[in-house]
Amino acid sequence: MSVKRDSLSLSFAVGVYGAAFGAASVAAHFSVLQTCAISLLTFSGASQFALVGVVGAGGGAFSAIATGALLGTRNGLYAVRLAPLLNVRGAKRIIAAHMTIDESTGIALAQANEKDARTGFWWTGFGVFIFWNLFTLLGALSAGLLKDPAAFGLDALVPAAFVGLVWPRLTNKKSIYLAALAFIFALALALFVPAGVPIIATSLLAILMGWKGPRA
Repeated sequence: MSVKRDSLSLSFAVGVYGAAFGAASVAAHFSVLQTCAISLLTFSGASQFALVGVVGAGGGAFSAIATGALLGTRNGLYAVRLAPLLNVRGAKRIIAAHMTIDESTGIALAQANEKDARTGFWWTGFGVFIFWNLFTLLGALSAGLLKDPAAFGLDALVPAAFVGLVWPRLTNKKSIYLAALAFIFALALALFVPAGVPIIATSLLAILMGWKGPRA
């Protein structure tokens, strides 16, 4: 029961954040229908914010899709770790892949046994999916009632969201140094390249630091 309770609590807390995406997407001139479709089909918060952020900043479709896809690659790594644990077959694998997000992975891997891990994965995955999409719709409808969402500062939701996503992960000097370096690098590139390119380019810093850094 505690696994289900933890899953639902986390699902609601994360799902409420979907309202910020809904508002940010409409502020970036996506329609309510397009906004809901992005949440339903993409279902990856960071990738979604990146997509609408790049488009809202005037970037092209290629930059927006590439940026979102880059941030979504981590879900593929989660799948490699979860595959032997979930042991699903057929069409269920497609559903499991869609439910593989930060929260469902974290809850699953935190459990002491495989049964609780599978319960946590599915309850968290579906819980976040339901609440995220519900609040995406509410956020989009609320922003859609405003004549100019940007006038209310809603266009600042995307950068604010990324700060919120990154901040809890800055737990040591190396991550803080990397974040600061990426910020400076992206800010400098923004003066010369199209929107979206700076985010893609800064990923090279993480790869380089991971490759050159000391091994545990």
